[in-house]
Amino acid sequence: MTGRLILVATPIGNLGDLSPRAVEVLAKADVVACEDTRRTGRLLAHAGVSAPRLLVVNEHTEKASAAEIAELLVDGNMVALVTDAGTPAVSDPGAKVVKAALKIGGEVEAVPGPSAALAALVVSGLPTGRFCFEGFLPKKGRPRAERIEELARESRTMVLFEAPHRLARTLGDLASALDRDRVVAIVREQTKLHEEIWRGTLADAVARVEDIEPRGEYVLVVAGCPDPAPPSESQIRAALDELLADGLSRRDAAAAVAADLGVSRRAAYQLSLRD
Repeated sequence: MTGRLILVATPIGNLGDLSPRAVEVLAKADVVACEDTRRTGRLLAHAGVSAPRLLVVNEHTEKASAAEIAELLVDGNMVALVTDAGTPAVSDPGAKVVKAALKIGGEVEAVPGPSAALAALVVSGLPTGRFCFEGFLPKKGRPRAERIEELARESRTMVLFEAPHRLARTLGDLASALDRDRVVAIVREQTKLHEEIWRGTLADAVARVEDIEPRGEYVLVVAGCPDPAPPSESQIRAALDELLADGLSRRDAAAAVAADLGVSRRAAYQLSLRD
């Protein structure tokens, strides 16, 4: 009988956030796959769990470890997968392991729990109905520039992770590409002793990080691009006049302006009749 892979969310700071179900799964697991054996060992000790076999799964070993975990599942083992903090496979190892487990017909489950992205989102004060998770931006070059250009047009609330040594640069790049008055929440060291939540504009955020030495882990929650203001009557009329001057009929000009400016064809046609 094929074994089970269970992704277990672990605390992002406060060890009190480890759920009873997470403790139960970790205690029953034949193998615990983790990023750092020392860190996970301390977590298991805190939970009162006798350490089972620990298997390292980090960004460098995930491909090889995924194959090994698949073999363990074929043999009927129960494998719990954790990362250093938060939910596995979200900006952390895990996706390749899940894919390998499913490929051999293994069962894959999750023990939900702490998530840095969601925790920051809900305290940001920004809309939560629709949001996108960007994780870490590319570090440099064209991929970074293209991603930030996409974000400038994103209408949903955006959630990003950032390291302290890149915080100032990322805020500066966002302020340059997006509206400098766009609202941002900077959440630092969530659930830890020095947790801090700062809210303001991107322009103010750039100025703020110039006066401090960024430390700890950061989550940035950025307001989405606001819907464009509807075109004014004068803008619609100017567009109509240009097309009419080019020889288009009123009906064709109204249809073209309606499609281009996102207005009613009837309203555009009525405007074309005015002197």
